[in-house]
Amino acid sequence: MVARCSSVAFEGIEAREVDVQCQLSAGTPGFQIVGLPDKAVAESRERVRAALTSMGVTMPPKRVVINLAPADMPKEGAHFDLPIALALLAAMEVVPPDAAAGALAMGELGLDGRIAPCAGVLPAAVTAAALDRMLVCPFGNGPEAAIVAAADVAAPESLVALINHLTGRQALPRPDPVGAEQDETYPDLADVRGQLKARRALEIAAAGGHNLLMIGPPGVGKSMLASRLPGILPPLSPQEALELSMVRSVDGTLAARAMSRLRPFIRPHHSASMPALVGGGRRAGPGQISLAHHGVLFMDELAEFARAALDGLREPLETGEIHVARANASVRYPSRIQLVAAMNPCRCGYLAQPGRACSRAPRCGSDYQQRLSGPLLDRIDLVVETPEIPGSELARLPAGEASAPVAARVADARARQAERFAGMGLAIRLNSQAEGEALEDAAAMDEDARELLGRAAERLGLSARGMSRALRLARTLADLEGAADVRRGHVAEAVSYRQARVAA
Repeated sequence: MVARCSSVAFEGIEAREVDVQCQLSAGTPGFQIVGLPDKAVAESRERVRAALTSMGVTMPPKRVVINLAPADMPKEGAHFDLPIALALLAAMEVVPPDAAAGALAMGELGLDGRIAPCAGVLPAAVTAAALDRMLVCPFGNGPEAAIVAAADVAAPESLVALINHLTGRQALPRPDPVGAEQDETYPDLADVRGQLKARRALEIAAAGGHNLLMIGPPGVGKSMLASRLPGILPPLSPQEALELSMVRSVDGTLAARAMSRLRPFIRPHHSASMPALVGGGRRAGPGQISLAHHGVLFMDELAEFARAALDGLREPLETGEIHVARANASVRYPSRIQLVAAMNPCRCGYLAQPGRACSRAPRCGSDYQQRLSGPLLDRIDLVVETPEIPGSELARLPAGEASAPVAARVADARARQAERFAGMGLAIRLNSQAEGEALEDAAAMDEDARELLGRAAERLGLSARGMSRALRLARTLADLEGAADVRRGHVAEAVSYRQARVAA
């Protein structure tokens, strides 16, 4: 007799079904797990054996073989403990075999039989609902799994509680889904005094989902501006919130927090490695880029990041996903991010200030800025200077415009874009995602505007990608004004952001 249970293996944020088979046969007593298990899965036999012993169940004096099918798919993680134990209990007829076969289980077993939380429960719940299986997960992950309304969820605290549930002795209640996290707020733009051009660029970036780079000396408010961008962005749609939650679930960070409609703001340190940013490691997990999905990735001190890490941004900025290829895995993660970056004009930061610049100025500025590759800069729509404002002048400046009215203008502009692209029958919602014929149709312009764009492209040496991004930017400027067509003034302003002008 072969008893069965189901579990999942992860490929990115997708949960692939794994058939956990258990066979008891005559021969020398032993416990073997086959089917490309990693070290954590291979050690399951000891945790399962101890968990059964702790609740008074004696292992049969037979040969136990656990097969994880399909055999050519790598199996990683301690979450296979629970389905292995459940299949074994079904083979021993401690629980009904039909009940075990109809369950999709995941969870790590303690030596005392308790079930510890694990990562990836939300994608597993989506798979269980699609397969019409009951999801059995740890008690701590129950609210996470209950987000999927169509899933039948059982969240026991221990193996004993699960046995009682499956044998009909004591039914487990369905857990309540995690609530919406709405208490967190972002800083207000009213705190920012001066820097009018950077504020304007921040609003444009928010309206169209464009990438932004701010260049200026230390302490002028670059980080302060960036931290206020999420506060003028609209909340996540239900579909976007679910996608982000699935990434967090695979990363193991969702269970400890509520399902939020707030845009993520991820700020990696400039010492972060390439795997930390784009994803990878032994299990090819998601990186900081994927954790910023549908939100903001703020990279302060951009030129201080490793060159390989910066070049790793190219693919997600262009396609909205990241392909992580390692020796033992090849997976894709969603990475539809808005990049906001800040950097000093040179290593010392005072390139344009006589008396404060280092002895290598102005060459130190060009050397420092050349750390950024041309292909990466080509993917940044807005480059803006943030000059230093003297303290005496700063004290006299009035408070800036608050976030609320700016957010209202951003929401109106985004609504126009969504309506336009929906009328074209396209799934995209922002100008920054438009390309090809869709961009040409959306950014209809008169002859003067088209001529100006051509001359600017020739003078600045814009690539085809650079011209497309300038056109997207011009379309966003028109949307902020409520204009139906792109005019010459929109093109002129858009082109002005395509090249940094740092005084030497």
